Amino acid sequence: MRGLRPQAVAARIGEIAPRTAQFADQWPTGQDVEVLPPVRHALAEIGVRYLFSEDAPALLPFASQLFLAREVVVHPSRWVWPRWVPTPARRFRTRQQVAFVDALRPIVRRRRSSGRIGDDVLGQMLRPSSRYGLLPEEAILDSLPGITVATFETPSRAAGWILLHLAQYPQAAGRVAAEAALLPADPAATTSAHLDGLQYTQALVREVLRLHPPTWLLTRRATRQTQLADYTIDAGSTVLVCPYTAHRDAREHPEPDRFRPERWLDDSGSPTKPGVFLAFGTGPHACEGAALAMAMLTLMTAQTARLYHLSEPPGAEPGYRVTTLEGLATAGLHLRATLRS
Repeated sequence: MRGLRPQAVAARIGEIAPRTAQFADQWPTGQDVEVLPPVRHALAEIGVRYLFSEDAPALLPFASQLFLAREVVVHPSRWVWPRWVPTPARRFRTRQQVAFVDALRPIVRRRRSSGRIGDDVLGQMLRPSSRYGLLPEEAILDSLPGITVATFETPSRAAGWILLHLAQYPQAAGRVAAEAALLPADPAATTSAHLDGLQYTQALVREVLRLHPPTWLLTRRATRQTQLADYTIDAGSTVLVCPYTAHRDAREHPEPDRFRPERWLDDSGSPTKPGVFLAFGTGPHACEGAALAMAMLTLMTAQTARLYHLSEPPGAEPGYRVTTLEGLATAGLHLRATLRS
């Protein structure tokens, strides 16, 4: 998708950075704070605005309800119902999808009728492409609910792990803070060059994604019979790929269980080989929003470390629960922020 390509994201860094700085500025100090709700709200604002620009405020409440509906549907229950059974959770999800589409439809029609289609992702979808021509209205409306939730759902889970590592590895957090000190005082003045300068911060983000990929299980369908090691995979078979275990393969990642962001700065470059780093998938079905996610996560990490030391709540028990439903997440994560001197 044109609007999510790396060059498109790079051109809009100045729109992404202010909300990450605002997230850091608003973190209450000196108290244990549940992290994921404010993280999710901040990333939802960034993602929805990136997709819809000035129309984002009208769509953000519907996007939040869509996320909630997805969470309700995947929540475990006593009974496993066939997909065709209209359970209350599935009916709730359908209602939220309809509500989102009903809010988006007049925006699409207004932009098309006025000729002011915009330069955001929706605007790019409204422009004819050499490959698909002019997309029908229903094709746009069908695809955007999933794209909208994806801009903040998985990045929110990733951000939880990243902020936890800032608390657990203060020396690494200090290196991030030193890089972040070079960012502009006005976040709106942040450019792709500033983002490129956050090399250690990006390495830290990638290392956390290596150790704790939010999408820890991928599915692919074999289009033809093939051999995988000593196994024959028949055409039409579903293959499960686990990035969590693949990322801990010592053949590709020396000391695979060790948190070492520096490995992404080494000359060997082994983590960047195709098919080795799977946090965003790989191949033709890789996540189209990878560049946007990396920009959001890198800037949020930098702005937070720039202002605060993070710490976990005292006590022997961790201040979070590891969950694997829908994604690898730090459910209930609590952290405390104290101002950096």
